[in-house]
Amino acid sequence: MPASQPRSRARDRNNVLNRAEFLSLNQPLKGNQEGRSSSRKQSGQAGAAGAQSSGPKERRQSQQLPEEDCMQLNPSFKGIAFNSLLAIDICMSKRLGVCANRASSWGGARSMINLLGITGHGIPWIAGTLICLVKSSTLAGQEVLMNLLLALLLDIMIVAGLQKLAKRKGPYDINPGLLDYLTMDTYAFPAGHASRVAMLSKFFLNHLVLAIPLRILLVLWALCVGLSRVMIGRHHITDVLSGFVFGYLQFRLVELIWMSSNTCQMLISIW
Repeated sequence: MPASQPRSRARDRNNVLNRAEFLSLNQPLKGNQEGRSSSRKQSGQAGAAGAQSSGPKERRQSQQLPEEDCMQLNPSFKGIAFNSLLAIDICMSKRLGVCANRASSWGGARSMINLLGITGHGIPWIAGTLICLVKSSTLAGQEVLMNLLLALLLDIMIVAGLQKLAKRKGPYDINPGLLDYLTMDTYAFPAGHASRVAMLSKFFLNHLVLAIPLRILLVLWALCVGLSRVMIGRHHITDVLSGFVFGYLQFRLVELIWMSSNTCQMLISIW
């Protein structure tokens, strides 16, 4: 035993790995172990802090997302009612579009329905009013015709502006005609023909002395023109109804700004 101990000590001395420069390869340094343990502790604490900080945010998002989904999946009562009425309007307008094209059920009557719609167009009415104004020789007649011309021009401008704002298309893909482009009547809402015939009917009923049969025919003409615009697929039902409302409002506007006889004579003299 005493002889074996010196031998083992000699072996340890002769072992190259036991030298000081190779100790770092065999045994990890204490500083590295402490650095690694401290880095692990810091990373663990940072992860715990991040989890605690991100926890409330995730909870808030998880609480907000279901509410947003509920708002999208469960719209308000007004939205449901509006969408339902809009769907009914589109469905009924397409059903009444019996003259929308030649293949429709009443396709053979499309030309006659278009002719009825021309009676409510702005260009023929403006041209006829100018001709009557030139041939009129009475001050009262010139006053009525000048205000009628003002009403027609206001109707074209107001309807064109509203259509540009709404930009609603009709139930069928129908290109506007040449007269429609001249009066900028290219969209569906509100119906320009409906507003014009409503304004003209109310204007004639107020300022012309007509018999009762003529008054009834005048109202029926306005209703038929409005219906013809739905039958050819140019407008929805709500477009025509809103056109009637806007036509009445335009008549009230013309009554408020009614030009006197002296003003009309001055404008005629300038013209």
